[in-house]
Amino acid sequence: MTIATDPQPTFGSGGAEPYARALRREGRLQLVRSPGSARPAAPSRGAHGGALLAGPAAPALATPAADAFDVARWSRGADAADLSTILGATSVLDIGCGPARMVRASVERGLDALGVDVSTTAVAMAADAGLPVVAGSVFDAVPGEGTWDVALLLDGNIGIGGDPGALVARASAVVARSGSVVVETAPDAETDVVYDAQVVDEQGRASATFPWAEVGREALGRHAATAGLRVSQTWSVGERTFCRIVRG
Repeated sequence: MTIATDPQPTFGSGGAEPYARALRREGRLQLVRSPGSARPAAPSRGAHGGALLAGPAAPALATPAADAFDVARWSRGADAADLSTILGATSVLDIGCGPARMVRASVERGLDALGVDVSTTAVAMAADAGLPVVAGSVFDAVPGEGTWDVALLLDGNIGIGGDPGALVARASAVVARSGSVVVETAPDAETDVVYDAQVVDEQGRASATFPWAEVGREALGRHAATAGLRVSQTWSVGERTFCRIVRG
């Protein structure tokens, strides 16, 4: 007998669908943490969809209640910080691509590129603009798996699934052996937290609750090492910080 299970909620989905609304209208959103849900990130157990919490005895962390972000930025052209992530790349896979500004930037520079996103609205917007994108999760089969030169996890997308270790391990698996994963990290180098969250728009419309994570550059190095990977490069452009992860 097969028992059907509900799919894990993803960033901004479900509920009143505020993320999809904001993408179409370029509105502002807040990422609102569920009270008391923040926990230290646990080393990956090697399988996506494991327990969100680090363990029953893990202490709750004090974290800000919400972060605001402007969805319109994701529909604009790539800026200098964005472009630093694809310098020297020969092909680019953008994980959690949204409206696919990094796919556009890559294609405009003559690179093979593909965006992957679970948001059907984001994928439709990118496809309408003539950009190569697919709907789905990076934890599913990915076109060109094992051949990409660079995989991107920008704009906080290291939070996808609420399991940073599993995510970097999976992202590393979709690039070539000589490839790398570029991750945008949290401003605080030691940040390493997972939590439940909702996306809420300016009218108070909320998504379903989903697992998310925030990771700073030092913490990312620990997650990479647990997965048999290492951080080979760290750089900052303005207030944004990026790390390049390669096979150990």
